[in-house]
Amino acid sequence: MAVKTIRYILNPYILLCSSIALSACSDFTLSDLNSKLDPRPGSNVNQLAPRPQPDSRGVITYPNYQVIVAQRNDTMADIAGRVGMSGQDLARHNGLPETHIAHKGQVLALPPGIITPTADTITESTLEARANAAIDRAGATPVQEGTLQTGAEPIRHVVEQGETAYSIARLYDVSVTALASWNGLDRNLSVRTGQQLLIPVTEDGTIQTATLDTPQPPSASTPLPTAVETAVIPESPNLAADRTPAGASGKLLRPVKGKVLRGYSGSNEGLDIAAASGTSVKAAGAGEIALISKSGSQNTIVLIRHPDNLYTVYSNVSNVAVKKGQKVKRGQSIAKVAKGDPSFVHFEIRRGTESVDPIPYL
Repeated sequence: MAVKTIRYILNPYILLCSSIALSACSDFTLSDLNSKLDPRPGSNVNQLAPRPQPDSRGVITYPNYQVIVAQRNDTMADIAGRVGMSGQDLARHNGLPETHIAHKGQVLALPPGIITPTADTITESTLEARANAAIDRAGATPVQEGTLQTGAEPIRHVVEQGETAYSIARLYDVSVTALASWNGLDRNLSVRTGQQLLIPVTEDGTIQTATLDTPQPPSASTPLPTAVETAVIPESPNLAADRTPAGASGKLLRPVKGKVLRGYSGSNEGLDIAAASGTSVKAAGAGEIALISKSGSQNTIVLIRHPDNLYTVYSNVSNVAVKKGQKVKRGQSIAKVAKGDPSFVHFEIRRGTESVDPIPYL
């Protein structure tokens, strides 16, 4: 079944989230929402089937595609290694950075041809996808077998800009709880543009399709008044700008001493700190090396996992002096600043999967 992208127009769907007290846990669980979100009238959420159980590698195999379910704090390399592919390829296929840290239950799409279904009922499109994948992966690790799921194959919805978990759940007449459970969404129900979401099927195997019955606006039958007064809304204070981030103790070290060439912003998820080529890059805090990898431009990336779901990222480095899984101390030299004009270290701090401004932590 091809990936299904549906364009539609919905009237604003306003949810009063102030009454929802979500768990402080970083991983989404079904019980977090079951008692807090009521299905909307007419919904068939009580007839939805649970998501199939993955195999020992976390893989769920359908006739035309496969997905893999992450474990807590998996790196892209951890997940990809279970099916014989690279973390870089898995991250690229899902539109994620290679340094992304998955939360427990997060569902990621696998490229065609990684795992071969073992059942006899394989569709023509599956064979075509497998053949194309074999050409693309010539000389790569042989494909592995996966147990083919029986029953209806869920539709895959590609998230478009502006869509939310709530609007997608409403579009397919399913509960946001079921949508989150099937796809392993985090406790904030975050979705990203281009993400592939599995749409839950019903207990009787019915595939959920989109409902486009948008209510008519009042202006369709009653003209708008000719004179409309515009109310001036006073600017709200930016309280978030003055809030101290959770866990920001100011006890992490700068990886190098130097001028900040580019600060934290919407287009830069960390700091670019100037330093001479060959300068030692130090671990900002004690932790464990979670990832050492090269990006497409052969830029080396080092990721350190710290306590309290905190991660630090170091790139534009060379001569890495540590190995994956190694414990490191605060201030320990882990690499050297790579050559560049100018030469600098790109440094990020992440709380779980979200980047945060490093300055309050340093």
